[in-house]
Parts: sequence; C-alpha cells; structure tokens
Amino acid sequence: IISLFILNSCSSDLQGNIQIIKYQPKIEPDYSEVTIPPNIAPLNFIIKEPGNEYQVILKSGLDNSQISVRSKDGVIQFPEKSWEKLIGASKGDKITIQVLSAVSTNSINKYEPISISVANEPIDPYLAYRLIPPGYYSWSDIKIEQRSLESFDMESVIENQMIEKNCVNCHSFNQNNPDQFLVHIRGSKGGTYFVDKDKITKTNLKTEQMMNGATYPSWHPGGRFVAFSSNQVRQSFYAHYSKSIEVYDESSSLILYDTQKSEVIGVPKDLSGESLQTFPTWSPDGKYIYYCEAYINDSVAGWEIKDIEKIHYNLVKKSFNEKDLSFGKTEFIVNSSETHQSVSFPRISPDGKFLIFTMADYGTFPIWHKEADLYMLDLQNGKLKKMELNSNETDSYHSWSSNGKWLVFSSKRIDGRSTRPFIAYINSWDQIGKPFVLPQNDPAYYDNQILSFNIPEFIKGKIKMNPRDFEAATKKAIIQAKSGKFENAKPEKAKHPRNGQPEIPNSIHG
Repeated sequence: IISLFILNSCSSDLQGNIQIIKYQPKIEPDYSEVTIPPNIAPLNFIIKEPGNEYQVILKSGLDNSQISVRSKDGVIQFPEKSWEKLIGASKGDKITIQVLSAVSTNSINKYEPISISVANEPIDPYLAYRLIPPGYYSWSDIKIEQRSLESFDMESVIENQMIEKNCVNCHSFNQNNPDQFLVHIRGSKGGTYFVDKDKITKTNLKTEQMMNGATYPSWHPGGRFVAFSSNQVRQSFYAHYSKSIEVYDESSSLILYDTQKSEVIGVPKDLSGESLQTFPTWSPDGKYIYYCEAYINDSVAGWEIKDIEKIHYNLVKKSFNEKDLSFGKTEFIVNSSETHQSVSFPRISPDGKFLIFTMADYGTFPIWHKEADLYMLDLQNGKLKKMELNSNETDSYHSWSSNGKWLVFSSKRIDGRSTRPFIAYINSWDQIGKPFVLPQNDPAYYDNQILSFNIPEFIKGKIKMNPRDFEAATKKAIIQAKSGKFENAKPEKAKHPRNGQPEIPNSIHG
C-alpha cells in the first residue's frame, strides 16, 4: 500500500483545458512500441513537442499503479526505484506512457499514449563493450567498460591510458561468463590476456607456423579451447567522399588454441584452391565450428578496389571431435554465389535454433558498409530472412543473451557515424521486437558524445577485474604458445578473389 501511494503521488497533475491530440508524441530516444526486459534501467527520454511544461504518467496495465513525472524542459527522468517496481510488476503485460504538455496558461495537450511491452524473460545484468573514437587511426583513448543494464552504473575494465596507450581489442567471453574471458592488447604490452576468475595470464599466441597473429576469438563451450582466425589485415582509403575506408584480409586461416597445453594447431582447409577463413563461432554443443570463407587464386603484388569488391564470404561449418582435435569436411550453410553478398559475424542462439549474421555487398569488415544488415537463419529448416530490426545505416556486430531471448547489436542509425548498442527481444522466428538503444540517465547522451560502442557483449554478472589488475598483468612474463599440427592449414600470400566458386556440398540455403 505504501509503495502504491508513493508511485501515485510523485507529482501533481498539470491543470487546464485538455486538448486531445490524435497522434503519439515524438520522443527521443524513440521507445514507442518496444519490448523491454523486466530488469532494464529506466527509459529516460526527451519530449520533442511544443510546450512550456510537461507531465508524463507511466502506468502499469496489470494493477494501474503509476509514476508521474513533471518537467519544464521536456527532459523525462524516471526515479529508478519506482521504475524498477512498476516494470517488475508488469511482466508479460504492457505499460503505457501518457504525455501531456502545457502550451499556454490554460491549455493542455494530451497525446495518444505510447505503449511498451514488458517481456517475462530478464536480460543479462551487464553489457561489456569497447569505447573508442569512430575512426581508424588513433589508439590514444580506448577503454573496455562494463555497464549495468539494471541501472546506469558503469565501470572501466581496461583503460589503455594506463598501459602506454596500447591498442585494446577483441574481448571475448565464454558463454557470457564474466569470470572467463580474454582480450588482445597490441603494442609495447602486446599479448592475449586470458582471465580465469582472479587470475590473468599473458600469452603470445603467434608461433613459427603462423604468418599472422590471432584475432576474432570464439570460446569452445567446454572452456578449454578457443578458436581464432589468423589474419593479414590491410586498409585502403577512398578518394571519393561517399566512402572513407575499406578493410580487408590478404590472407587468413583458422587456428585452435588449447588453454591447458598452451598449444596452437591449424584448422585444415580441405577445398580445392586457396581460401580466406575468418570469424569462427561454435555451436552450443561444441560439435561444430561455423565460420566465413571466401575463395581466391592468381597471386598478385597488390589489391585494387575491383579485387576487393569480388570478395564474397560464404557461411560454412566443420564438425569437431574434442577427443582427438580432428575436424570434418567443409559443409556449406549460406552460399554467396546465391546471395551475391558477403557473410560475417555468425552467432548461434544458446538453444541452437537460430543463427544471426551480418551481410554486406562484399568484403569482411561490414562496420564501414552502410548497406550492412542482420540476417536470421533457422538452423532447423534452412529458412533465411533479412531481419525486421535493420535500418538504413550500418547494422553489424551482435551477440545473444545467455537465455537466448535478447540480442544486442551495433548500429549507426542515430547519426550515421558512431555505433551505438541497440537491444531487441527475440521471442521466435516471427516475433522479434522493435530495437531500442541502450538507455542512459541523460537522454541527450548520444547527442553529446561521438564515441562508438564496439563489440557489445552480454555478461551474466559483474567483471571483478579492474584497470589496475590489467596494468599489473602487463608487467608479467609472457607465456609463449607452442606449435602443434598445421597440415593443410596455412594461408598463402595475397591472391586475387576467385571468379566463381568450387563445387558446394551440403548447402541448406537455396
């Protein structure tokens, strides 16, 4: 009773003659008709309608409890405790947002209410991401942060200002576990840093058998093995203003790292001709490794844009035997000769039913491709579709929540420049919620800073490590990985993209 009294008495109502406005008010960020988890931070927003004073009434559809907030400037910030109680009590139902604006001393505009659905399933309580300028040249200020999704609390995990401004990238968690993850550091403190509970191990994964270093990690569900691609990455810059940069691989292959033996082996290439392999990911049962593969031939001294535009990556998989570390033959899942586009970032839902990937016109680095979109593949029947949550700007890197009901992805839809984390409810193939941007305490936050949220990953709890721990770890002796078997696994030097494809077995996408 006391809680309901508090919720209903946050502020008095605006007074005046009510004018009914037959449309929903414009608010930023746009949270209208979204589906949210029952444990998300308040969806604060700014009312973009005329008025000299505003009132917002947030009401539960289950018990009619409500929060009332008044504002002189249209900035609406809900009390966190009141918000938590109201949405927590509205699971499986809807809440409504009623907006009123005072346009004169005696006239109140009342807009059509905005509806928000509250799912039954919670979201993982934390999100980890790399915060970085939206460019391609500077390492001067890079952080990996963790943000509570249930509040606005944020803490740094790594700050490169404390480690001689080294580049920090490619953080990866084992099944959303904050106590088992890794991160790459490049520069004077270079190495791959493995975190296991309260221990950090600094490792050099590059062996004499490898042409390039290790990147794009993916943990095997068992936690012992990590798959990487080993890439020779190049950048080319456009003279035309419509595009800025193209990032591509001159060579790449897959490797498997055994954390117990500190040993690296190569993943064999079994198709005719040379190929580029990248972006590995495991099936939830650990029996298959999925990755992206493109085909090349005709050695050349350099690449031109016409060569890069021919690169189209297929989605393929191999079986994996954990006992003897052997791999099966390549099986094609999505064939680029049918889609005429290029696949990157495959990620499988925890229940193994769906695979979501990014697809762009060509190449392997979709973050610079405006046309990049997310696609969803039903692994049970082979259906493929472009997802409803895409925008007219870049939509790319994504990851699943531990319960498989929430997807976070990077999108440039706000300003066309910086990537922001958007969250969407994935209930089924046909029920995908409208995405919403990560809520901030200041609803104008995204208008006032340009940093990109890179590689957003859900985690099931708070990371215990802090920047001081990683600073100390950089001073430790580095462990050199040993080289295991590499038969049929080494990439060749730069090649032209292959015109046409080899014979493709076991394709499930037609």
